[in-house]
Amino acid sequence: MISPIIFIILSIVIIIAAFLSLYFRDLLACVVSFSVLSLVLTVIYFHLDAPDVAIAEAGIGAALTTCIFVIAVKLTRRREE
Repeated sequence: MISPIIFIILSIVIIIAAFLSLYFRDLLACVVSFSVLSLVLTVIYFHLDAPDVAIAEAGIGAALTTCIFVIAVKLTRRREE
């Protein structure tokens, strides 16, 4: 089982990553902070004794979604204002 202090630290990291994904103006930085959020969620799920959910989050949330977002960002044009 996960200790309460580590759980609080990981929860704070999730909140910071969520705010950073909203704060950054660069789309690629938003995607990176979103993938960090998914990876920390994977660690929390694993420590909460839910390895099947952790594997699904790592495969879909961290890997597949991040790849799709990176491809979408690379295919869009950036306009300078």
